[in-house]
Amino acid sequence: MGVFIIAEIGINHNGSLDTAKQLIDVAANAGCDAVKFQKRSVDLVYTQEFLASPRQSPWGTTQRAQKEGLEFGKNEYKQINDWCQSYGLDWFASAWDIQSQLFLRLFSLKYNKVASAMLATIPLLEIIAEEQKKTYISTGMSTLDEIDVAVDVFNKHRCPFELMHCNSTYPMDEADANLRVIDLLKERYGGSVGYSGHESDNLVTVCAVARGTTSIERHITLDRNMYGSDQKASIEPQELREMVKLIRRTEAILGDGEKRLSPAEMSIREKLRGVMP
Repeated sequence: MGVFIIAEIGINHNGSLDTAKQLIDVAANAGCDAVKFQKRSVDLVYTQEFLASPRQSPWGTTQRAQKEGLEFGKNEYKQINDWCQSYGLDWFASAWDIQSQLFLRLFSLKYNKVASAMLATIPLLEIIAEEQKKTYISTGMSTLDEIDVAVDVFNKHRCPFELMHCNSTYPMDEADANLRVIDLLKERYGGSVGYSGHESDNLVTVCAVARGTTSIERHITLDRNMYGSDQKASIEPQELREMVKLIRRTEAILGDGEKRLSPAEMSIREKLRGVMP
């Protein structure tokens, strides 16, 4: 199996099921393996004081209105599930609280995701790990000591996981990519390592694949100029299609590491070595 490519829709649907379906269309047609969303219980994730504070958005004038406007419920996720199934496309979500993770159990999802922001929330990790589904764990904003604790939780539950190197700036400056951390994570924890990126082009992602990552996650959008905090750190449909092509080309270029002579090279060998004394 090649690099597992995840198109992170997150909250870039802006609370519109139609936009979510369009983003699923984009991901499926580009050749992605899965799409990912984010799920929050607003009253559990944020304080009441924060939710009451002012914020202008398409849904109103408070933080609560904005946060609730971005959330999908059971009916929307049922339609998302059906839409993805029509493509044979996997979907899953990063839960930001235990109630949201329990909600996701309503669907037969193959994967879980721990967002960088939630890596140190141990009670949530316990609930996720007890499901024993392969879990992608983003490591942005995290120290090695914090990653150690998270890994211990998943090992305790014998839950398969894949760490994802990540820098949690939006968008990320490529100078901050520090892709050699991929090697560090492999050596320290064993197993495969992925990359979750927030840069505005595809160079870092291709370099991560060349570095040996086995999964890639990138935020996608229909248009970077749309409303939303993650839009500027996302790639548009044409860029996503190009990224998938570049990843698959990079995989082919890397090969399997076995030294062999191709038929074309054998032909040259016969011509050049055949004339040497």
